[in-house]
Amino acid sequence: MNIRRTGRLAALAAAMTLNLAGPVQADSGILAVNAAIAPEVPASLLSVPHAAPTLDLEPIAGGMASYYGRHLKGARTASGQRFDPDALTCAHRTLPFGTQLQVTNPVNGETVVVTVNDRGPFHGNRVIDLSDAAAEEIGILARGSGKVELAILND
Repeated sequence: MNIRRTGRLAALAAAMTLNLAGPVQADSGILAVNAAIAPEVPASLLSVPHAAPTLDLEPIAGGMASYYGRHLKGARTASGQRFDPDALTCAHRTLPFGTQLQVTNPVNGETVVVTVNDRGPFHGNRVIDLSDAAAEEIGILARGSGKVELAILND
């Protein structure tokens, strides 16, 4: 996934690039940098958990994915929303609208989380249609389609 350095990430990156020759503490799996080393960075950003939060995933059948063309921008989806090629959305035949799916490209390991807001695909052996942005995130935009693994994100 692409990580954009904005907001909190930018401040954290700034703190990490400073001279860290001063005191650094490690306790309970959290790395803490002394505020005297990075006084311009808010104290709330100086403690970074060492592990990403785990997601509650329920794997479901994957298969071939394709993506919507940009020419459909603004068209109504089955949920009533207008199609936005830059949003992280998808079409699935049976999952309820609003379901969030983690879509993984097993070839490169890239993942994206999308929200079901349309029905389909209704052609070939495809299991999901992704928005342009979602297809780009996992690296299938140039090929037009690709094998994916799917998992439902549970609350």
